Amino acid sequence: MKLNAPKQNVWIVSVILGVLGLVGKFVAIPFVTAYAFWFVFVGFVLLALGAFVKGM
Repeated sequence: MKLNAPKQNVWIVSVILGVLGLVGKFVAIPFVTAYAFWFVFVGFVLLALGAFVKGM
């Protein structure tokens, strides 16, 4: 299995989701705090998909 580098847009969105989840864990942000784990999880899944799927 060959891994590919994710495109810059996918990488930026996944980092934003991860940072939002991390900040939401420590700072009370109305919507983000309740779903902080899922923000980080979706960010990592998106990053993994970007590495596995060619052209993403």
